Amino acid sequence: MPRQIIKFGQVVENRKARFNYSIEDTIEAGIALTGAELKSVRYGLVSIIDGFVQHRDNNLMLAGIEIQKLPTANRIINFDERRYRQLLLHRNQINRLVGKLQEKGATIVPLKLYFNNHGKLKVLLGIGYGKNKIDKRETIKKREWEKSKSRILKGK
Repeated sequence: MPRQIIKFGQVVENRKARFNYSIEDTIEAGIALTGAELKSVRYGLVSIIDGFVQHRDNNLMLAGIEIQKLPTANRIINFDERRYRQLLLHRNQINRLVGKLQEKGATIVPLKLYFNNHGKLKVLLGIGYGKNKIDKRETIKKREWEKSKSRILKGK
């Protein structure tokens, strides 16, 4: 059965990022891809769970995301599935994010990959600080309490 092509809307979400990091701020950025990579993303063959942002050569690069090749793609058009991909941002946004990256414990992680209303691929980046074990337990407790509270209220 063929996959459905995604024209607009969310392609993939990194749900683990909000569990492993306390996200302070978010920013939307474009991402530079080749045509074959974009077609693979439209088919949903992408994973951003291990993604993070690095500062290289005065640019911010998205590393750790994997875009799989389409099985029906031309063999001549090859691309590295885990290569660094450039983020498309204004210079003042890059400078602000580089300043945040230099803070102790700060990390920039991709939260979502989606197509906006104009059909452009965007990535939602979150500036986060790593959680320790106690913070993660608190998150689990809060989530369980919200679930049980909604069950109780639904029953009445």
